[in-house]
Amino acid sequence: MIWRLAASAARLLPPEAAHVAAVKTLQANIGPRPHVPSLPVSLAGLDFANPLGVAAGFDKNAACYKGAMGLGFGHVEVGTITPLAQPGNPKPRVFRLSKDAAVINRYGFNSQGMEVAAANLARVRDYTGILGVNVGANKTSPNPTDDYRVAVACLARFADYVTLNISSPNTPGLRDLQTQQHLAALLDAARTGMQEAGVTRPLFLKIAPDLEQADLELIVDHCVSAGVHGIIATNTTISRPDSLRDRQASQTGGLSGQPLFTMATDILSRIVQLGKGRIGVIGVGGVAHGWQAYAKILVGADLVQLYSGLALDGPLIASRILHELAILLDKDGVSTVGAICGTIPDPQAAIRHAFRCAQTG
Repeated sequence: MIWRLAASAARLLPPEAAHVAAVKTLQANIGPRPHVPSLPVSLAGLDFANPLGVAAGFDKNAACYKGAMGLGFGHVEVGTITPLAQPGNPKPRVFRLSKDAAVINRYGFNSQGMEVAAANLARVRDYTGILGVNVGANKTSPNPTDDYRVAVACLARFADYVTLNISSPNTPGLRDLQTQQHLAALLDAARTGMQEAGVTRPLFLKIAPDLEQADLELIVDHCVSAGVHGIIATNTTISRPDSLRDRQASQTGGLSGQPLFTMATDILSRIVQLGKGRIGVIGVGGVAHGWQAYAKILVGADLVQLYSGLALDGPLIASRILHELAILLDKDGVSTVGAICGTIPDPQAAIRHAFRCAQTG
């Protein structure tokens, strides 16, 4: 009850203030410590206690990942971390769309920089879970591709996996790195960064939902050829569905939360089909209930991440989703996530099946 009240109280704060408060609370290792079902999965040689993780954007400076893992998440992805500190965009830059269970943000990679993040990562190593480090380019960098090399070289040794974020809509020109002209150089830069760090870590790439089929084909082919271990689908969207009702819907920035769910799941399914089992896939976008996580797994997600759901629903969301997920697996007569992964590749069919299972007693 106390954590539900705390979540309600946080919604009375301005969105960014609530975000800062949540990070500080988890940094102090304050929060519920729920028992969650064991739902082990493996990806890229890593063993996850369960498929649910915190997406990048919540713990921007690697300040509270241990506390977040304590909420029941199987993994936490910190960042996006840039080589140099930067303030991000002017405030206000985060907006709740309460009527739409959504968030619009234009943070703009506000980051204390890789040296601060590295110090935080070096300080806290006694955590239980898988740690991902998400890196990006500085807004004013003369060579954005090289920023990824520099950040990976600094941070890869602390990570279980590294993610290249080339899909935030709030850094001008960043999404251009998803094009054929830049993608190969970007992946080479990340590999060089790992060589400089003297480590080998699984490499993931985070993509936008606002991509055409030809772009997706190019990205998958390049990632497979370059030995990338996973594609994270997707980041926030610059589109605005007609269904939005909240007065904040016209704000500039990336939209996340419930309105992104169907779009992101569609992109996810296309990545899975293009990958043909050659690359891992992580589903993100609009997950706030167990059936939504289940739908992404049904279309082929190896892992599922959320961020807006945590911000809007509070610290008990991981426990609730994982318990719901275990019930849905049982209803379908399977005991492991792997047994159901990719069994309904059509996204609409997967969504209907997951929702229907959640509604039956």
